[in-house]
Amino acid sequence: MEHQHHRPDVVSDGGQTATDPVCGMTVAAGPDARRAEFSGKTFYFCSTKCETAFNDDPWFYASGRARDRKAVQPAGTQWTCPMHPQIVRDAPGTCPICGMALEPMLPTGGPSPELADFTHRMWISAAVAVPLIVLTMGELINFPVRAWIGHRLASYIEFFLATPIILWAAAPFFRRGWDSLQNRSPNMWTLISLGVGAAYLYSIVATFLPGLFPQEYRMGHGVGTYFEAAVVIVALVFVGQVLELRARERTGDAIRALLDLAPKTARRVLADGTEYDAPLENIVEGDWLRVRPGDSVPVDAVVIDGRSSVDESMITGEPVPVEKGPGDPVTGGTINKNGSLVIEARRVGADTVLAQIVEMVANARRSRAPIQGLADRVSSVFVPTVVAIAILAFAAWMVWGPDPALVFAVAAAVSVLIIACPCALGLATPISITTAAGRGAQAGVLIKDAEALERMAAVDTLIVDKTGTLTEGRPKLTDVISLGDIEQQDLLAVAAALERGSEHPLAEAIVEGAATRGAEVRPASDFQAITGKGVSGTVQGRKAALGNAAMMTALGLDASLAESQADALRSDGKTAMFVAIDGRLAGIVAVADPVKASAVEAIRALHQLGLRVIMATGDNQRTAEAVAARLGIDDVRAGVLPEDKKNLIDALRRDGAVVAMAGDGVNDAPALAAADVGIAMGTGADVAVESAGLTLLGGDLMGVVRARRLARATLRNIRQNLFFAFVYNAAGVPVAAGLLYPLTGMLLSPMIAAAAMSLSSVSVIANALRLRRVAL
Repeated sequence: MEHQHHRPDVVSDGGQTATDPVCGMTVAAGPDARRAEFSGKTFYFCSTKCETAFNDDPWFYASGRARDRKAVQPAGTQWTCPMHPQIVRDAPGTCPICGMALEPMLPTGGPSPELADFTHRMWISAAVAVPLIVLTMGELINFPVRAWIGHRLASYIEFFLATPIILWAAAPFFRRGWDSLQNRSPNMWTLISLGVGAAYLYSIVATFLPGLFPQEYRMGHGVGTYFEAAVVIVALVFVGQVLELRARERTGDAIRALLDLAPKTARRVLADGTEYDAPLENIVEGDWLRVRPGDSVPVDAVVIDGRSSVDESMITGEPVPVEKGPGDPVTGGTINKNGSLVIEARRVGADTVLAQIVEMVANARRSRAPIQGLADRVSSVFVPTVVAIAILAFAAWMVWGPDPALVFAVAAAVSVLIIACPCALGLATPISITTAAGRGAQAGVLIKDAEALERMAAVDTLIVDKTGTLTEGRPKLTDVISLGDIEQQDLLAVAAALERGSEHPLAEAIVEGAATRGAEVRPASDFQAITGKGVSGTVQGRKAALGNAAMMTALGLDASLAESQADALRSDGKTAMFVAIDGRLAGIVAVADPVKASAVEAIRALHQLGLRVIMATGDNQRTAEAVAARLGIDDVRAGVLPEDKKNLIDALRRDGAVVAMAGDGVNDAPALAAADVGIAMGTGADVAVESAGLTLLGGDLMGVVRARRLARATLRNIRQNLFFAFVYNAAGVPVAAGLLYPLTGMLLSPMIAAAAMSLSSVSVIANALRLRRVAL
C-alpha cells in the first residue's frame, strides 16, 4: 500500500504538514520545502539526506516497502579488548585490565584514531630524542656539545626538550599505568610509567636542586640526569605500539573484504516490468531482482526465471560453477557467469549466508584471546618486585642511613626504579618479530602478528583445504579414451568444438587441452547447453553431445558399458564426461585438478614434524579420498561447508588439539579465523589472506614447514631478548638500593645505570639480528 503524501494534513495554525517518507518525521509542506515528484505525487523531506535517499530509490519509499527493511549491521559500533573480550564499551578507549586499546567488534571502515594519534606522538618523541642523545652522548662521537655550552645550560635545555614529551606525548602511558594500579593488575604500563616518571622527576631535582644530593651522586660539574633516557623510552614504546596497532587494524580487513563481496546495488524488477538499480540496503524479502551475466548475486534468493551457471566457490571453495534454473536457490555474493536470472529475495541483510560468514569471522576473532605477551608475564612479577625493593631501600636508608637520611633514601629508591626500568623491553618482542618477518618473507612466509608465531610452534593438527591448497585450483585435461574406431585426436577435437561455446571451467580445460595436444578444433553449430547434463551441437555435419550419464540416457544411449572405465577415472579424483557422435557412444574425456608438485613432499615433512594432517573440502567424497590416498593424508572430511570447517576446528580444540588451518578461498575465512593459526595460501582470495595469521606466498605448502621452524626460532629469540632486557637491570638493582654501600662505600652512579640500559638494548638488537641467518 502506498503512503498518501500528496495530500498534506491540515493543522490548527492554518499551515500544512506532511510525513517524510524516509524518516517518518512531520515536516512543513510549504512551497519552499524540500520535495520531489514521483508517480504524480509530491513528497516532502526534513533534510537533504532524506531527499537524496528518496531520489536514489523513490519506489521503495513511496510504496511503503521501507517498513519491511532489515538492518545489514547493528546501528551502533561496540568496542572490545582483544585480550579480554568480556570488556565491551560503546565508545573507543582502553581496557581497564591490560591497558590495550579497545577495537571495534566490526570494522568501522575508517582509520584507527589511536593509531593516528600514537604515530604523531611517536614521530615527535623520536625527533626530540635525537638532540637529547647528542647532548648527553656527543663526546662518544667527538661532538662534545655539553662541554661547549656547560653542564648547567645543557641540563636546562634537556629539561625544556623533555618536558613536553613526558607531560604530553607520554600522557597515555601514565593514564594506563594509573589504571593498572587502580585495577590492581600491574602490567607493562605500570613499569613504563613508574620508570619514566621516576627518571623525569629525579632529573628535575638533579637539575634545579643539585645541592640536595650527596657527593657520591655528583658527576663532573653536577648531578647526572635521565631526561634522554625518559624520552628514548617513550619513543621506543610508541614504536612498538604503532607496530601493534597497525597489525591489529589489518585484522578488520578480512571482514571488510567479505562485505565487499556483495554488490552495492541490486537491479529491482517491478510488477510492470520496469527495472532499475536500487541500493542494496533497500532490498527486502519478496523483491524480484535481475542478475545479469558477470554480476554478483545481491542477496540469498531463489531463481524465478532464466538459466545460468553460478560460481559458488565463495561457499564451496570449488572452481566448478553450478547450473541454476527456476526453483534453484542462489547465495548472495556468488557470481553469475553467463545467463540472465530473475530471482526473488528470500534472505536479506543480516540473514544472508554472507552476513553470517562475516559474523563468524568476527566472533572467531573475539573468542580467541590474543597472546599474553611474554614481556607482560615477566612484568607481572617483575613490577611489584621492583616496587617492593624500592620501598624497602627507602625504609632501610631512613632507618640506618647516614645524614641526610631522607636524601639518601629518596635517591636510593629512585635509582632502583631507574635501573629496573628496562628500555629494551619495548624492543624485545618487536625487534624479534620484525627480523623474523623479514626472514620469513625471504622464505615465502608472511607473518601478520606474534600471536600466530607463538601458536604455530605448538600446533599438533593441520587442516588443509583441497582446491588451491593441495591442488592447483585449475582443472586440466588428463585423459581421452576412444570407445570405438574414432581417433583420440578426432574425439578430442569434437569435444573441444562443443565446449568452445561454454564458459564452464571444465570446458575451458578441454579446449585448452585440445590446443596443447594439437587437435584441430572446428566451429560447432546448433549449440545447446542442457542444465545439469551437458552440451550438444553439430560439428562438421555430425550430431555430437558431451555430458554425464544422464545426458547419454536422454539421447537414448546406454553408457553402462563404459561406466567401469569412468568409475576408474573418478576413483583417481577425475571428472569423467561421455562423448556421443552420430547417435553412438564414442569415448570419454576426463578432467582433473592436478595435485601440486610440492604437496607430497610437504605432507611427508609435516608428518616428520609430528603433525596430524586433515583434509576438509567441499568436494565430493570419492574425489577427496582419491587425493588423500595419493598424498598420505591422515583424515578426510568431504562435502563440508564453511560452518562445518569451523565446527571441526572447534571440536578439535575442545579435545585439546592446537589447530592450524591452511586454505585459500572465501569459504575458508571463518575457519582460518577460528583456528589457533590461520595459514592462507597467497594465490587465493584476499579475504583468506586477511583472515589468516600467516600467508604462504605462491601457495607452496612447504611454507608450513618453514613457518613452524621460524616460529620456534623466533620464540626462543624473544625469550633470550627478554633475558637480556632484564638481566643487566636486575643485576644493578641491589647496587642501586645501596647494598654495597656498607661494605665498599659505593653507590650506583648514573653512568652505570645508563650503561646497563644501553647494554641491554644493544644485546637485544644484536640477538634479534641472528634470526636473519636462521635455517628454514
